[in-house]
Amino acid sequence: MTGRLNASFGEDFFLVGFSDWPQLELALLVLISIFYSLTLFGNTTIITLYRLDLQLHTPMYFFLCHLSFLDLCYTTSTVPQLLINLHGLKRTITYGGCVAQLFISLSLGATECVLLVVMAFDRYAAVCRPLHYIAIMHPRLCQTLAVISWVGGFMNSLVQTSLMMALPLCGLHHLNHFFCEMPVFLKLACEDTQGIEVKMFVARVIILVVPAVLILGSYVRIAQAVLKVNSIAGRRKAFGTCGSHLLVVSLFYGSAIYTYLQPMHSYSQSEGKFVALFYTIITPMLNPLIYTLRNKDMKEALRKVLWKGRDLV
Repeated sequence: MTGRLNASFGEDFFLVGFSDWPQLELALLVLISIFYSLTLFGNTTIITLYRLDLQLHTPMYFFLCHLSFLDLCYTTSTVPQLLINLHGLKRTITYGGCVAQLFISLSLGATECVLLVVMAFDRYAAVCRPLHYIAIMHPRLCQTLAVISWVGGFMNSLVQTSLMMALPLCGLHHLNHFFCEMPVFLKLACEDTQGIEVKMFVARVIILVVPAVLILGSYVRIAQAVLKVNSIAGRRKAFGTCGSHLLVVSLFYGSAIYTYLQPMHSYSQSEGKFVALFYTIITPMLNPLIYTLRNKDMKEALRKVLWKGRDLV
């Protein structure tokens, strides 16, 4: 039953998905379809408003636009495959397709980790250094930070994917997940993966733990600055906004750290599938809601576009 897999582009893998929980498949299909639609609509709206309204051409919305585009790509790299899987139409994926999905999803996930740090730094500069904000966050620096986020994410993914592809795989062609994710791949390795796990652990600490610590530190400084504000209403509004941001960041980093930083021998594939829903579907859906519903400028831009459309009609 167990033999060495020939890691060629002709091999097909069977994605188990949630077929081991058949009673949940219909409910998951409906919920994930709704969440994915909201993600597409919300993030596309942010990008469109940024392009149409010149008043939104500020560092905060520049990075938010990047985050929205990133979330569109990230969810689209995994969710359509999951929906097809839940329909029961096709549960297989080629080895080449699997490696491509692994590399792309890892790249986009790692890029989001870095980009969230950049956005936290932008908020820190706006709140704690308001008089120097324009000088600090000049357009060239914003573009450089965005490029660093994308390049850093793709380089981190390249390192981890290359390490995984060097491993010989054994066993059945079954991946107990809804997409090709690193921990599930490592479960198929024929060899002892301890050495490679150490190298991957270092890469994951750099891309997960370091950004999470930096974000937490920036929000601590922001909280200290807000506490000095005399207005109770202003203080409450600032804490409400920061609290909602931290909630989404905690969901994203918490679920990703749970998946990628625990030892392979203790990793539960069944639990891993449900945890992965948080950083592949839920946080990309929440980001537009959290970053725009409390945002006066974004709501004003939407109102302008809607009125303009109404006048054209």
